[in-house]
Amino acid sequence: MAKRFPKAFFVFLGALFLLNLIQSFFTPLIYDETYYWYYAQQLAWGYFDHPPMVGFLIWLGNSILAGELGVRFLSCILGSGTITILWLLVDNDLKKKYVPHFFLLLFSMALFNAYGFLTLPDTPLLFFTALFLFVYKKFLKEPSIVMSIALGVVMACLMYSKYHAVLVIIFVLISNLSLLKNKFAWLAVIIALLCYVPHFKWLYDHNFVSIEYHISERPNQPYTFEGFTLGYLLNLIVNFGLLFPWFYWVLFQSKPKTKFKKALVYLSYGVIAFFFLSSFHRRTQAQWVIVICIPMAILTYEYLLQNGKSRKWVYRISMVSAVLLLYARMGLIHKPMLPIIYETHGNKEWSKELKNIVGDTPVVFENSYRRAPMFSFYSGNETFSLNNIYYRRNQYSIDSSEAALQNRRVAYVTPFATSGDFSYTTLSGRKYFGSYIDNFQSYRKLECQIDDKEIVLNNEELSLTIYNPYEEKLDLNDFNFNVGYLNKYKQLKEIKPLLLTSNNSEQFLKPNDTTILKVKLTIPEKIVPHYIKFAVSKNGLLPGINSTSIKIEK
Repeated sequence: MAKRFPKAFFVFLGALFLLNLIQSFFTPLIYDETYYWYYAQQLAWGYFDHPPMVGFLIWLGNSILAGELGVRFLSCILGSGTITILWLLVDNDLKKKYVPHFFLLLFSMALFNAYGFLTLPDTPLLFFTALFLFVYKKFLKEPSIVMSIALGVVMACLMYSKYHAVLVIIFVLISNLSLLKNKFAWLAVIIALLCYVPHFKWLYDHNFVSIEYHISERPNQPYTFEGFTLGYLLNLIVNFGLLFPWFYWVLFQSKPKTKFKKALVYLSYGVIAFFFLSSFHRRTQAQWVIVICIPMAILTYEYLLQNGKSRKWVYRISMVSAVLLLYARMGLIHKPMLPIIYETHGNKEWSKELKNIVGDTPVVFENSYRRAPMFSFYSGNETFSLNNIYYRRNQYSIDSSEAALQNRRVAYVTPFATSGDFSYTTLSGRKYFGSYIDNFQSYRKLECQIDDKEIVLNNEELSLTIYNPYEEKLDLNDFNFNVGYLNKYKQLKEIKPLLLTSNNSEQFLKPNDTTILKVKLTIPEKIVPHYIKFAVSKNGLLPGINSTSIKIEK
């Protein structure tokens, strides 16, 4: 052990682990963390937005510890594990002389730093990317059945972390196409696919809702260089902070002589290029390229070990970066230290205010998969995100949360109200109004379909198939049927009533049964639409999201 890890390594690793534990305990959760905490309340092989790894980690952490620390405990462990694996992947004995440089280099990467304690899908993605490269390096030296099994299991864990993980596997493969002729590599692929079968089944059982959302249902915006491509290039800088010139210079001048180093370079360039091309189509987020931190950290540290002048400069600048990031981390806890209101600020306060008003009454939040789990985490109340056509579907659209509140008294909070039975105010000064509903009824899982994949916008009659997934008979006369018109970026621009013609099917729709309504579309007035969505409402609630986007044939 001493040959691989000098004493200084464990001193720095232990100090960083302790820092992350303290940070986890004192820092309130951010919105995404509470959303993934909500995942963990109903363990499954998949969720609307992501594979299940993040939910499993939170569930496991909460089985050990309570509160914020329980949510983040496994992230602290994985963060330390990622650093340990990175150390092992550096092939230079000089590293034992420059342990502080290693930790300062890693600490200077802002998002890598944050994922040392925040529990997000990128946290296990980073860990399993590092572990994948570690196992792959051993596989290159001595391929065997045992190494194939290990590689296959790690690839499956990668894919269970985040769908972006497929890029890691693809670009490593491209760096070494001889793997296509390697029987042990194919065995690893088979093992990975077998391990991933439960998620494939979950996707099939849920009509591939995750894939459909990420590929085709996510709304977009018109392209601008500043908002899309320039924003992406800035994200590449943000990932590496003040040391970004060294990271990219090292990558640029790298001339790999081994298959493993080639994998590091191909992975880095591949991910950068993939999302650069994507930036001409849609906005990218800084964390989408987070995996390049793993190979580029290895390449950069090995370069610094061989270049004393650069090592001195990086050490000095990384000290400044460390001070700034430590200050920012303290600001996550204590609001006055930061010039902005961040997600960790004020959520406990508004949750307490709302809890004092509604007591133990379940709360329905209109169009907010963020505030619903945040309030639930800090209050203990049951919550539900009631998503309407002006918003998007999420985990609340496909799980059992709607059924749990059906026909019960709820407190209904909506951003569209300007008055109500009660109100609460967030730290930013935003005031939300709510009202009590004695018999809450929501039917957001009604499914509307048109047989044709594309339709012509004219006055012709259409056959609309309605599927009732509920265990109760529904009176269709109690519902209002609407159609939403979307532009080519799938942004809702107009909503119109759906005209029901006189020759419709029976009035009542039996449980788990379908009926066909004869309808006509009301021609929109404000736009020339590219897509439509069907939306159903009842009891005065805003129309839901009751179909996918259906293309209009021009």
